Amino acid sequence: MNNTELEKTIALHTKWLADNREGVRADLTGANLRGVNLRSAILIGAVLTGADLGGANLRHTNLGGAVLIGTNLTGADIGGANLRSAVMRGAVLIDADLSGTDLSWCDLTDADLSGADLRDAILGDADLSGTDLRHANFSSNVRQPFASC
Repeated sequence: MNNTELEKTIALHTKWLADNREGVRADLTGANLRGVNLRSAILIGAVLTGADLGGANLRHTNLGGAVLIGTNLTGADIGGANLRSAVMRGAVLIDADLSGTDLSWCDLTDADLSGADLRDAILGDADLSGTDLRHANFSSNVRQPFASC
């Protein structure tokens, strides 16, 4: 997907969020978005199933309620983002920066967060069943308890 197509998709998604009839929910299923800069984008409820966002800049992006099943986020900068209630089953977040990210109510079942930076992440009621947390950085306080591990 090129930048023009991505910008058009985000613009239509913004209209969809505002209940504009011309709006369309962003469906980026399987898209190659490797290294893309989506810093501070508003992608609430977007579908990114199986997308490749490896090395992407998602810092402060609002992905609340988004669907990221099986999405590759290896090495992505997701710090300070909102992933509240996102569905991220089987997502790959190896070495991703999730510092200060809101992962409340997030479904991370069977996700790979090995080596991820989770300092100051909010994990209240997140489902971490089967999640690989080897070498993940929890050196700072993680706010709120886990729902399950």
